[in-house]
Amino acid sequence: MEPIPGTMRAVIAEGSGGPEVLKAVERPVPQPKEGEILVRVRAAGVNRPDVIQRQGGYPPPPGAPDILGLELAGEVVGSDPNANRFPLGARVMALVAGGAYADFAVVHESNALPVPEGLSFEEAGAIPETYFTVWTNVFERGGLKPGETLLVHGGTSGIGTTAIQLAKAFGATVIATAGSPEKCESCRRLGADVAVNYRSEDFVAVVKERTEGRGADVILDMVGGDYIPRNHEAAAQDGRIVQIAFLKDSKVELDFRRLMLKRLTHTGSTLRSRSVSEKAAIAEALEAKVLPLLEEGRCKPVMDSTFALDEVAKAHARMDSGEHIGKIVLRL
Repeated sequence: MEPIPGTMRAVIAEGSGGPEVLKAVERPVPQPKEGEILVRVRAAGVNRPDVIQRQGGYPPPPGAPDILGLELAGEVVGSDPNANRFPLGARVMALVAGGAYADFAVVHESNALPVPEGLSFEEAGAIPETYFTVWTNVFERGGLKPGETLLVHGGTSGIGTTAIQLAKAFGATVIATAGSPEKCESCRRLGADVAVNYRSEDFVAVVKERTEGRGADVILDMVGGDYIPRNHEAAAQDGRIVQIAFLKDSKVELDFRRLMLKRLTHTGSTLRSRSVSEKAAIAEALEAKVLPLLEEGRCKPVMDSTFALDEVAKAHARMDSGEHIGKIVLRL
């Protein structure tokens, strides 16, 4: 195993703004604390929360580094004496509260998972943030069951492509929204039963038509704004709407009568600020129920593009463009 240097490359945002504020700096290699492993990072996923942090709207939670990046894949090169889940050299993928855009990162061993056989580090680096998010929001908070209908907005995003595949793998019907005919076709290729071009079609009308007036049982929304009342309209009786972000406004005027009459549940969550133990519970569920799907090839991260760490500004520009389909990943 290569010796561990004293310093490493890391990416931070110098101020708030566009991709140009991202800078590679030299930082000390972090040291594992109680229960943590040290990972030589080989790939790090780029996610919408990274963009919001770069723009100044999503500061790291207390105790997290200012280095960007919420998911990574790499090799275990060190550990706290009490961390014994992974041996040195093990290939792991992990969820972190920050620090993935760097040559090395520390992560609590309970928040890491083994890289499924047959996946590259780049593919593994595209898994944790989206799979943790989809599992906890669609299947735990949303309670999606076989035979139910999921409406997922942003079907070609990292979250959307993951939600489509997992929902289909667990026996649900999927309706996805996307912003072009090409993106709608990508959703259908991934398994979506229906794809709605939100620029030319009314997703509420399409959902009602395709469900014979019943509506969607679970709706995964990262748009917000005027989608919130429209989601209430598109939802089935006893439907569950799960809010995970606001690409539009988080403040809307809303008539709650539909929520009462349909007995809707409108919930939401964030992932980054959850405790190590809460994330560990999600990781445990993923290892039992989702890793086998990845190993069998029934689900797979959809890769849009990869960039070297020193091209991080280009990676963020790609995210900002909204043209990507699936995940953008940094390789180290």
